[in-house]
Amino acid sequence: MIEVKHVNKTLSHRLILNDINYNFEYGRVYGLCGPNGSGKTMLLRTIAGLLVPDSGEVVIDGKVLHKDISFPPNVGLVIENMTLLPQYSAMDNLRLIAELKKIATEEDMKTALKRVGLDSDLKVRKFSLGMKQRLNIAQAIFEKQTVILLDEPTNALDESGVQLIYQLIREEKERGALVVVATHHEADLQEMCDTILGISEGKLYEKKQAAD
Repeated sequence: MIEVKHVNKTLSHRLILNDINYNFEYGRVYGLCGPNGSGKTMLLRTIAGLLVPDSGEVVIDGKVLHKDISFPPNVGLVIENMTLLPQYSAMDNLRLIAELKKIATEEDMKTALKRVGLDSDLKVRKFSLGMKQRLNIAQAIFEKQTVILLDEPTNALDESGVQLIYQLIREEKERGALVVVATHHEADLQEMCDTILGISEGKLYEKKQAAD
């Protein structure tokens, strides 16, 4: 479980996270919906350990982030302005990332690329925006991460790509992962989320629970 407890964050004299309280459970998909600038991305960054709250805390499986652990131990992240290595292929990008933890096999990498519909030996510099987004998603799942945080994951994808990612998210849920999908298009969330959360001016509230 991820527990977000009374988290506040101010940037440039603006309160971007305002007393956020919520518990996220494994094996569920959470939609995070709000307009640009509402705090969606900053909440994901906070859960991922990339942003330190001014007050409050994030507790991951009983361990306090930035106190007991520096980062979540097994998180996959797709967030704005991610860096891909343009001189390498998709597979080589994954191989380089895999060197950090040394837990993913070649087959894990091939499977992740297949799941996102990316079959190309081109260098990333020649990728379309949609292909880059597919690779970003592949790197968030190829190590069988238990927490998956996706910021606008369907950006730059065509309709077939969008449906592929929806299916992938459902499969990750069935595997037992905790998935949070942030978007400003609430319609994107309806068919794949157990719970839809709204965020506005840094305040989080529950909009919809899926029917059992």
